[in-house]
Amino acid sequence: MGRGRVQLKRIENKLSRQVTFSKRRTGLLKKAHEISVLCDADIALIVFSPRGKLFEYSTHSRSMEAILERYEQYSYEEKLLTKSEVEAQGFCEEGRWNLESSKLRSKIEVLEKNIRNYVGEGLEPLNFRELQSIEQQLETALKRVRTRKNQVMHESFLELHNKERALQEQNTALSKKLKENEMNDKQQNTQAHAISKVMMPPWLLRHMNE
Repeated sequence: MGRGRVQLKRIENKLSRQVTFSKRRTGLLKKAHEISVLCDADIALIVFSPRGKLFEYSTHSRSMEAILERYEQYSYEEKLLTKSEVEAQGFCEEGRWNLESSKLRSKIEVLEKNIRNYVGEGLEPLNFRELQSIEQQLETALKRVRTRKNQVMHESFLELHNKERALQEQNTALSKKLKENEMNDKQQNTQAHAISKVMMPPWLLRHMNE
C-alpha cells in the first residue's frame, strides 16, 4: 500500500521546528541555485527564520539589489499596462454607448419628423418625390384604417345580432313558461271546482243550480 499524503501544519515543538527549518532552508537554497545554473534564470530568494534571521540567495551574475530593482520596474510597468487596458476598455465602452445613443437620437428625430409630416406640418422643404411618398404612405394607412373599421363594424353587428337572438329566445321561453303556468292554474281551478261540487250536500247543489 502506498503512503498517504502527509498533512502540512505548523510544528508545535520549537526545537523540531528549528531543525526542520534549517534542513528545508538548505534544500530550498540548493534548488534555487540549481534552477539558476541549469536554466540561466535570475533568481532572488529571501527567507526569514522564525527568530527573524535573514537568509538570502541571488544569482551570481546579478546582485540581489539588481534583481529586486528589476522586479519593481516590472511591477510598475505591469500596473501601468493594466491601468491602460482598463482605461482603453472604458473608452471603448463609452464610445460604443455614445454611438448607440447617437443612433437612437437619429431614429427618434426621423420618427418625429414623419409624424409632423403626416399631420401636414413641415412640408415646405420637401420636394415632389418626398411629398408623393408621404401621400402614398397616408393612403396605405387610410386603407388599413378603413379595413379595420369595417372589420370592427362587422364584428359589432354580429355581436348585436347574437344578443338580439338570445333575447328573443329568452322571451319565447318566458312566454311559453307563462302559458304553461296559466294552463296549470286553470286545470287546478277546474279540479278544485269539481271536487267542491262532489263534496257539497245535494240540497246546496240544487240551490246553486236554481
